Amino acid sequence: MNTKKVTYFLGLTFFINWTAAAVFYLMGGEWDQPYAMVFAIGYMFVPMVCAIIVQKSIYKEALRVPLGISWKLNPWWLVAWFLPVVFAIATFGVSLLFPGVSYSPEMAGIMEMLAEFLSPEQLEEMQAQFTYHPFWIALVQSLIAGATINAIPAFGEELGWRGFLLKELAPLGFWKSSLVIGTIWGIWHAPIILMGHNYPGYPVIGVIMMVVWCILLSPMFSYVTIKSRSVIPAATMHGTLNASYGLSIMLIEGGGVLTVGITGLAGFIALLIINFFIYFGDSSLREENMELNQQMS
Repeated sequence: MNTKKVTYFLGLTFFINWTAAAVFYLMGGEWDQPYAMVFAIGYMFVPMVCAIIVQKSIYKEALRVPLGISWKLNPWWLVAWFLPVVFAIATFGVSLLFPGVSYSPEMAGIMEMLAEFLSPEQLEEMQAQFTYHPFWIALVQSLIAGATINAIPAFGEELGWRGFLLKELAPLGFWKSSLVIGTIWGIWHAPIILMGHNYPGYPVIGVIMMVVWCILLSPMFSYVTIKSRSVIPAATMHGTLNASYGLSIMLIEGGGVLTVGITGLAGFIALLIINFFIYFGDSSLREENMELNQQMS
């Protein structure tokens, strides 16, 4: 492992992202405003830019093969595309086991939130326009957006985390590298979590929750990257994950941001189950670092 190379990448990435976040905050930026989305998209592209700078400009090495940029299709592309939807639905199921959370086919929880912004007439008109249940519409939209518009900024992150960093940390082996990448990935989110992203109203606890969530999520992303031999499916997975959040909370009533949803406790439990299947379903990932290096080459 080239520790110096990894340090360059992380130092540059964190410096640019955290400095940008500080400037955004000091200039009066608020996370609940539409322009925050523009900032968030730009934030996601920084790991990609820094990986390219370190790989190409500093170390004069190739980009495409070492960083896993390959368009060679295989079944793992479909796994990457559909697994986030499975994760969201599993999270929905886990949420129903929590006290105070109940199944609501009428989407009472979401309708209650929308009632703060829409009049009763507007809500009724919106519901009347649905030919199919909104859940199925949202599911199709999640898959389409995840593989298209959402995958573009997601690629910005994934080329850094699963393209550059996973390759550099391969000597640690699958599970240790996933732990390290997940921890870094979670801490990287800290400034925007403190400003209200993902866990509004819980800035400090939210940072801790995000780090834990990224640690639990990291093996799934690394696994798909290794099996597909490409970082592009990871970008599709990331984009679909972001698009399918609503699927995990759409049909429930009750609970809060720390308990339900893919980034809540219910999501943590669903990820533990997925990681259980990865761990016991593929023993090759428990081998020494050479095996991981061979799979990533």
